[in-house]
Amino acid sequence: MRFTLAFATLRRHPARTLLAIVGIAVASALLLDMVMLATGMSESFRSLLMTRGYQLRISPKGTLPFDSEATIDGAGTIISALRASPDIKAVSPILGATLSLPDSKIPTTFALGIETAVQGDYTVERGTDLIDGDGAIISAVVSRTFLERSGHAVGDTVTIAAGIDAQLRTAARTRRVILSGEARFIYIPNETPVIALPLTTLRAMLGATYADRISLAMVESRSNDSSKVEAVRAWIAQTQPRISAISTDTAIRQVEERLSYFRQLAFVLGAISLGIGFLLVSTLVTLSVNERRGEIAVLRAIGTQKIGVLQQVLLEGLMLSGAGIVAGLALGLVTARWLNAILLDFPGLPAAFDFFVWSPGAAWRSLALLLVSGTLAGLLPAWRAASTPVARALREEAVG
Repeated sequence: MRFTLAFATLRRHPARTLLAIVGIAVASALLLDMVMLATGMSESFRSLLMTRGYQLRISPKGTLPFDSEATIDGAGTIISALRASPDIKAVSPILGATLSLPDSKIPTTFALGIETAVQGDYTVERGTDLIDGDGAIISAVVSRTFLERSGHAVGDTVTIAAGIDAQLRTAARTRRVILSGEARFIYIPNETPVIALPLTTLRAMLGATYADRISLAMVESRSNDSSKVEAVRAWIAQTQPRISAISTDTAIRQVEERLSYFRQLAFVLGAISLGIGFLLVSTLVTLSVNERRGEIAVLRAIGTQKIGVLQQVLLEGLMLSGAGIVAGLALGLVTARWLNAILLDFPGLPAAFDFFVWSPGAAWRSLALLLVSGTLAGLLPAWRAASTPVARALREEAVG
């Protein structure tokens, strides 16, 4: 009965009700997007780091992975010591460098030297993976950007060069490689052309100086328990003083410190959207209650209790908020996808990173808070109307 009366009341002014629902939908969408932004970056970064199961990153002492051009010398001894540990499941050494492309439309490309069996940097999307070794035929996998900008295709044979002499325009070392596959590189920005080669091949091209060097390594612990991962990190720090070991949790904290501005902005805009939703419902319910003071007085005169009047008005706020939130959920998901595409155009972001990530727990809690807020927005005007003496309310209605 009360639901029918509340629905009939809202239908009296369809334009006003529709505008209120649209306003609540916009506020809901903004709140949802800000919650997705606030929680999404850390979740996305954690998912990014754990894509291939490696919980630890090893870099030159005092640096972050690929934060500088520094490399780790004596890498063979370090990698062997790590692989000998019973607590470590796998170690993936990586060497990064820039190579030239004499016969291509682009002058240079970023190169990764990896060991195929333990690599965690890419997933092959087309063609076949590269084959370890430095034989007569060398295979390589490349990014889509590499293929688009260089004008090559999977299956082509290209020349790569290292040690370019700028004056003589000659290369110290060159190789012919077959582009065996196209890969999606997880940690490298989309706009960067990338070629992945066997680690031995890249070291040979860079010369004797790089014969035993790597840029970083990724380590997978045998246990996913955070305390045991931290124990492995502490052991590495104690036994290998020339390198820095960074856990996933530590990396996430460092990234969150750098991106704290986004979280603060999300919190402020989320609070504003919550306030807007409350004010919209409160204003509409106040107008509706003031227009129906006589009706409410008649209901009170025929025996309706105050609690019944309150329930009736709160139900109107609930219906308005519910309709707005349902529309806002769809609007928020669409706008989040659009905004995410815009932000991902920023240079330097990993290909697998997202700013807006759907987090069911946080999203439903925020929308439920808005629903409760909108429902309670009509509490004060409803209480004032229900508390007005019946005789006085009827007299004011008759005089008005």
